[in-house]
Amino acid sequence: MRKVIDLQMNFWKKDISNIEFDLQSRDEIPKLLMGLQYIYRTACIREKVFDVLKQIVPKKSHENGRPGMDLWKILVLGTLRLNCNWDYDKVHEMANNHHKLRQMLGHNETDIDSNYALQTIRDNIALLSPPILDEINQVVVKAGHSIITAKKDQILKGSCDSFVVETDVHYPTDTNLLFDATRKMISLIAIICSEIGITAWRQSHHNITKVKRSLRVIQKLKRSTSKDEAKKEKRDKLILMEHQQYIDACQGFAFKAKETIRILRELEFLSAAQDLRLSTVEQYIRHAERQIDQIRRRILLGEKIPHEEKVFSIFEPHTEWISKGKAGVPQELGLKVCVLKDQYGFILYHLIMQQQTDDKVAAVMVQGAKDRFENLVGCSFDKGFYSPDNQRELANILDYVILPKKGRLSVKDKQIEHSKEFIESRRQHSAVESSINALENHGLDRCLDHGVHGFKRYVALSVLARNIQILGHLLQQKELKQQKRRKAA
Repeated sequence: MRKVIDLQMNFWKKDISNIEFDLQSRDEIPKLLMGLQYIYRTACIREKVFDVLKQIVPKKSHENGRPGMDLWKILVLGTLRLNCNWDYDKVHEMANNHHKLRQMLGHNETDIDSNYALQTIRDNIALLSPPILDEINQVVVKAGHSIITAKKDQILKGSCDSFVVETDVHYPTDTNLLFDATRKMISLIAIICSEIGITAWRQSHHNITKVKRSLRVIQKLKRSTSKDEAKKEKRDKLILMEHQQYIDACQGFAFKAKETIRILRELEFLSAAQDLRLSTVEQYIRHAERQIDQIRRRILLGEKIPHEEKVFSIFEPHTEWISKGKAGVPQELGLKVCVLKDQYGFILYHLIMQQQTDDKVAAVMVQGAKDRFENLVGCSFDKGFYSPDNQRELANILDYVILPKKGRLSVKDKQIEHSKEFIESRRQHSAVESSINALENHGLDRCLDHGVHGFKRYVALSVLARNIQILGHLLQQKELKQQKRRKAA
């Protein structure tokens, strides 16, 4: 049985609508909580958000089973985690001990029995999906627009740019990726064998240490810089020999793991969970065999491995090697995210770019934002988004497009780009960098969730949390102005 929130008020509880915040605070927590409070106390907005939250749980499960965490609490804790760039341990501590946050969750000071378990918070925040968060985001942005102006058909002008959200991976080399695959392969199959009573992998810890020791030897080896050719040749032979020993050891464990899996499957008494873990072991074996092949080709045969064959993490295989040409940042490991914001700072739409460049997503970004906010009439881009096709497609969608052209400009293009309106819009375009910087400072510099789905959820939750914070900031500034007018009167 799952509720959005328990609206039945007890005499000792404080209504969420009546929670008071320090309007002078510059911290992000009061701003976010004020934005959430506005959603809760505004009946039409609350109804829309609650209807979206009900999609988290299938309709048949709303009235059946044991009580789960209220969906409102999931939204509060999820947005707080991303907005404050906290890990789950910090969220767990604050959910159980932060006074204002517990009031927002529907507790009071004496309600000490309603503490949250760490795993409960993890599991429930994971229920939020990108489509649900996108729907809530649309409601939040429209609520923010209604605070700024009462006009229903207000014109929106957007700015679009992309940035890299890093995945939580270490710097990849083919040798340490092979170690990762071998380590997981050995440890997982050793656990399964231990549960069944097979002793073939009882020295798993020693085996992992053996492989790691061999890896450390390789990592310390450097090519000789001596002018003596004999010394160079000797060092090159040593490097080849150590790499051969390393891949031979890993290959041996891969062969042994395959044989063990074959035997275990023939026994036919594995549980479903154990069979699933064997499938995971087989995935790590494939990773190991790919890395062995690439090390052999690169070191022993002197080949250059094509970029498209490389994998940059066996745990986050969607990770891409991205070089944007930033000073001091030769490469970033993650995925590119494109965002489109309006003139008020609200992020209207975002897109995860997998194996895509900026010029391939310009029309998609504008169309996605236009579908959600019909009053978007214009958008600015930088040169990376330019292509002749984009120029034509965007002109059909928007009333005006600020899209600087790459390369040499024709006389007509010079007249357009040197016009007063174009120059002014180009200057205002840099505001999107402020929104990107705010997202990165509030949790979107590195994704700590696993898998592509976790990455998409993490980004969507960060965008929603940022927009709720902007909503709370608008309410805070509005209330401060009203206080000044009352004092002046």
